[in-house]
Amino acid sequence: MCDWRGNRLKTIFQLMCQLLWVVGMIMAMGGVSLLMKYRHYSLFFSQTYILLPVVFTICSAAFLLFAGFLGTWLSLRDSRCLLGLFVYLLVVIFCVGSTASALAYVHSRKLDSDTASLSEVFQKYTGSSQDRNSRIVDVTQEELHCCGVRNYTDWLDSSWLNKTGGDVVPRSCCNTTFLLCKGSLYQPWKLYHQGCQVKLEMAFQFILQFIMWTSLLGFLTEVVLLYMTTQMMMEERFKYQALSNT
Repeated sequence: MCDWRGNRLKTIFQLMCQLLWVVGMIMAMGGVSLLMKYRHYSLFFSQTYILLPVVFTICSAAFLLFAGFLGTWLSLRDSRCLLGLFVYLLVVIFCVGSTASALAYVHSRKLDSDTASLSEVFQKYTGSSQDRNSRIVDVTQEELHCCGVRNYTDWLDSSWLNKTGGDVVPRSCCNTTFLLCKGSLYQPWKLYHQGCQVKLEMAFQFILQFIMWTSLLGFLTEVVLLYMTTQMMMEERFKYQALSNT
């Protein structure tokens, strides 16, 4: 009866360790996605502090993957020493994951201040394909389907529109559903109406919340594994005592 209970416990433990490995993979995807997104739009960020959740998320993912492999290996053999190491590793993962989640939450609440330099970049727009600022603005408006910082009317006060003396916003503001759009302000229905700052914040908000929810899933998995590890250590103690009595 005791052996049957021990085998069932090890099977569930092995499944939970595999879940831990899956959570680690998902968390790594979240960290890498945030890093790639930041590198793509880094010009719009006044500070680099948003990279802190990236570092802690990727570290947490690495620990989760290692713990998943270690736990799966432990389920195939009996070792109280390695079980103790596994418990210590879970505690470290909890600390690192909690830090990553807390940092993700903080930055999700202050994205408006983190992207404060967005207006400056748009003001420096020249329309030249040789200008890095201008290329990034055009690419951002095309990718995020947005126009201006808050909306397309921001271009009315832009230095680029004042210099050209025209009534045409950049072609990247054109809604792709209108094939004949030339960016004319007299045809605003052909332009994207939502500003780029909102769209940019939404894109980063999604990844940061993804990291927070993944960290929560990892925390719940770790709690279950800690409980199961305790049970397995007790099973090992009972086996040792039984062998000593015989």
